[in-house]
Amino acid sequence: MKKLYNSKNSMPDDMIDGFVNAYPDIVKKGSNNRVVLRTHKKDKNKVSLLIGNGSGHEPIAMGFVGEGILDANVVGDIFAAPSSDLILEGIKETYNDAGSILLISRHEGDVINGKAACVDANDEGMNVKPFLMYDDISSAPKGKEEDRRGAAGTIFIYKILGAAAEKNMTIEELMLLGERVRSNTRTLGVAINSGISPITNKSMFTLPDDEVFIGMGVHGEPGVARRKLTTVKDLVFFMMSKILEDKDIKSGTTVIVLINGMGGSTLMELYSVFNEVNKFLKEKLIENVSPMIGSFSTTQETAGFSISLLIPDDLMLSLWRAPHITPNFPLIR
Repeated sequence: MKKLYNSKNSMPDDMIDGFVNAYPDIVKKGSNNRVVLRTHKKDKNKVSLLIGNGSGHEPIAMGFVGEGILDANVVGDIFAAPSSDLILEGIKETYNDAGSILLISRHEGDVINGKAACVDANDEGMNVKPFLMYDDISSAPKGKEEDRRGAAGTIFIYKILGAAAEKNMTIEELMLLGERVRSNTRTLGVAINSGISPITNKSMFTLPDDEVFIGMGVHGEPGVARRKLTTVKDLVFFMMSKILEDKDIKSGTTVIVLINGMGGSTLMELYSVFNEVNKFLKEKLIENVSPMIGSFSTTQETAGFSISLLIPDDLMLSLWRAPHITPNFPLIR
């Protein structure tokens, strides 16, 4: 498999340089090249919001930095969490009088390094709270939600908390709002072809041509089951049934649907997936509003997708639709 790069070691830094030079009115580099900041810092009386994560999954989270969502993204090496010291630098660059929230997608390295950075920040007199994000129903059974991985459904938390922070919510209010969003979000993914690791130039997993992996993680973690590749309708029916088994969604409920491509699936395919999800929900008399469809949390050229559902209250829905200025987060209607 061919990849475009100057050198493997320089890939994240070359990417960041290109990114900030493409959108100078929205993002800039911090004192450390691996800290991507919004160009126009928010008012000090508003809570700042940031996240650290490994590179190789773009546009998440770098592409969501900007007014109305993230104040910073601390970028690690490919598929590797940034160090606690680097995350602490990002916290210091974005810290406001109202405090800061560090979003942490629940993966081992991100959790360890993120929590350590928060401890160090608080030891230095800052008010920084870690917020763990998890939504992947394939990674732990019902009743053990806190053991689940973070997946594409964490995007709901980015956007809703980012918009709420702009409206002067306190750090305590934001943490409670984040808990409500998290408890009302479920995600299930499927991979049909492996991506290629930029580090090894090898496939991250193998799969027969007529099979799919249910529950594949964003770092190529093994799925929970294999199924024969059939129609989009059959696959979506299976996945939606699993999601509704995990989270009871009654007729008359309103949901937001997020269809996330893993990097190697076309919009033609993703819109076909959404069409089947929409038909499934209509049959259940569940209203689908303000969807988001595209490739946002990716694993190189992995072919596949995930379905995320959020059951929003009126506040969540208004914040989901709130305006923002970022390089890669789409307009939500």
